[in-house]
This record gives sequence, structure tokens and C-alpha cells, in this order.
Amino acid sequence: MNFHASHALIGGNIQRNVLIEIEDGRITAVVPSTPAGAAMRLRGLVLPGLANVHSHAFHRVLRGHTHAGRGSFWTWRTRMYEVAAALDPDSYYLLARAVYGEMAMAGITAVGEFHYLHHAPDGARYNDPNAMGEALMAAAAEAGIRITLLDTLYLTSSADGRPPEGVQVRFSDGSFDAWAERVEALKPLPRALIGAAAHSVRAVPPADLAALAGRSPLHIHLSEQRAENEQCQAVHGCTPTELVRRHGILGPATTVVHATHLTEADIAALDGTGVCVCPTTERDLADGIGPARALTGLSLGSDSHAVIDLFEEARALEMDQRLATEERGHFTVAELVAAATNHAAIGWPDAGAIEPGRRADLVAVSLDSVRTAGADPAQAMLAATAADITHVVADGRLIVDDSGHTGFDVARALREAATAWKRSAA
Repeated sequence: MNFHASHALIGGNIQRNVLIEIEDGRITAVVPSTPAGAAMRLRGLVLPGLANVHSHAFHRVLRGHTHAGRGSFWTWRTRMYEVAAALDPDSYYLLARAVYGEMAMAGITAVGEFHYLHHAPDGARYNDPNAMGEALMAAAAEAGIRITLLDTLYLTSSADGRPPEGVQVRFSDGSFDAWAERVEALKPLPRALIGAAAHSVRAVPPADLAALAGRSPLHIHLSEQRAENEQCQAVHGCTPTELVRRHGILGPATTVVHATHLTEADIAALDGTGVCVCPTTERDLADGIGPARALTGLSLGSDSHAVIDLFEEARALEMDQRLATEERGHFTVAELVAAATNHAAIGWPDAGAIEPGRRADLVAVSLDSVRTAGADPAQAMLAATAADITHVVADGRLIVDDSGHTGFDVARALREAATAWKRSAA
């Protein structure tokens, strides 16, 4: 199927009446100022598919339940662990399918799933040790988006090496070798990649951090909260950034997530390493505002899914810097689009642009909704929300049509998944 965009972002510029020809899931030609002919019309502004670089699918259950009142990341984590304790492969599949369907409707064509919910609640392995990861890959396939399963190493509960406790036992394989053996047995589905992650410097001893060097893509939570920095300093005598630098896991194949509380030396050490910022989660959990403008290789994630809206994440990247500095204009629109379409951060460097040879990922954004009417198309993503997305094409396949998912009723699926989780919890 070929598509015709009334406006499209091509090479950083808005072009009009663009014919986009597609074959075998890839763009073969991009021709501006051309009639639609038999191509399917995409009205509004067409952008490349968006990349959600950091997701914990099971956190979606907490939306609308944990945002009021006081507390911190650590009190929120207690509620999150209640969800983590209840899911099994079947209920996780139902939940993830619904969450990835919501992502598709938000213009996300690929997700990086930071996956550490590996085993049964008591820590025992399922008959298929990768049942939970396979459920996530199957869920993404049903939703029509690509997935990078960032299978996560989680061995300790604190920086001083205490063993996992409570629900954390289902996160752990017990040793690096056992984790690596399980990951090696993972069989990716089509349009899925297997990556790796270290949960954090709290959860992975230094020697095992070093053993992760060379894996790609490789992700790690880094300096999300001040308490993490304080624990690392007390145990290892350095910041989390310095600890991972010493053990060789920084560089272009690595993405650190959050990077909120950094020293000047940390910022310098992260030059050349990707950084995924998750503004809607960081503000919801009162984590703080990081030095995003000083960092390189930026990408975006919806993390805990308090919101699934990459336009909101991109806007917040700029707006949070305005709040922190009392100045405007830290990022250009082009830089915000680049962060929202950074598929390379999750191992898909052939996506993220509308040009020949790239994966055919297209997102059509209405220019006549109550939010976008009258907006300059070049600045529409600063006005639009996920609700303004009308059509989504992933690898040449139409997965959202007239604002609805082509495969299933996503709102109903989310309700049913929440019900299934409650039954599991009971």
C-alpha cells in the first residue's frame, strides 16, 4: 500500500502533497508535490513512527491509583511491587497487549521493554523459563508494533549486595551465568529483538556490570533518585555514573535511563552514551529535573505509563528545562522530534525517518482538532496530543485507522486486563 501525505516531515522540513511508496515494509520513494492517485490519503501532518525507548508494561495498572496524595518514588514502589507480585504469563500477555495497543494509538511503532518480571512469585522458574518475556513479545506482535525485549539482570536489592527480598525474588536468576543462559535461550518473534539491561547499580554488583560490556543494545537505570547516588557513594565511593564507567559499559551501544541527578564529571563521562529521559514519570514520582540539555543521544520513554503520549514527553523535555532555568528555547522542534523517533536507541537504526530504505513507519496527526486547529504544521507537535493521531503505519502495515486500532478494541482490552490482574491479586 502507498500513502499520500498532505504535509510530511521530510529531512527536517515540512513538505506538501508527498507520495510515499512502500514495498515489503520499507519506503522505496518519497515524492513531494505529487497527486495522490490510488494512494491512501493521510491528512494532517505525517511524522516518522515514534519510539518508546523505556517501558515497564505492568506499571500501566497503576494509572489513576497512585497519583494523588504524598509520598516518594520509594512509597510508590511498594504499590508497584503489589502489581509485580500478582501477574503470570497469561495475565501479563493480556495486559501488555492492551498497553502496546495504547502505544500504537499514540503513534509508537517500536518499544523498548525493560523486562525484569522473569519468574514465578516465589522465584521458581516456569516450565518455560522465558514465559514472561515471550508473553511480552507475543503481545507486541498482536498490537502491531516492534519490540526490543531488554532482558534485565537483577541480582541484589541494594548497593551493598543484600539478596533480593519479597517480590524481588521473581526478578532474579541468582547469578549472572544463570541469567545469561536463560537469555541465550530466548527465541525472538519476527519484528522483535533481544537486548540486555542492568536494572541499576543497586541491583547488579560491579563485577557483573563488567560482564555486560559489549552487549547491544544495553540499558540501565541511572541516578533516578538522590538516594541511589547516596547509597552508591557510601558503598563504592563514587557516583553511579563513575561506577558504570569504570566497568566499561558506557558508549554508543548503551542507553542510561533518567540520568536525573548528575555531577559535572558525570555529564562529561556520559558524552557519547545515549540517555533516555522519561519526563512524565519523573514528575509523577517527584524524581527531579535532570540536565537534559547538557546530555547527548537523547531518547524518550513513557516508563511507568502515567501517560502514554510521546508528544507530551517531548514537550516536557523542553518545558522542564524552562522551569529549571527560567529561560525558554532549550530544544528546537527538530531536536524534540529526533528524541521522540530515536529507534536506534533500541536497536532499530533503519527506522525513524521518512526516506527511501527506511522502515515504513508513519504517524498522521490531525491539524484540525480543537488542539491543533490553526497551528503551524512545523510546530504542531508542540500543540498536539496522542488523541490527535488518526492513522499509524508500522512496517508498511496500517495498525491505526481513523483513530481506532485495526486489530482490537484497546479500551476494552485495558479494562479486561485490569480485571484479570485483580483476579490474580485476589
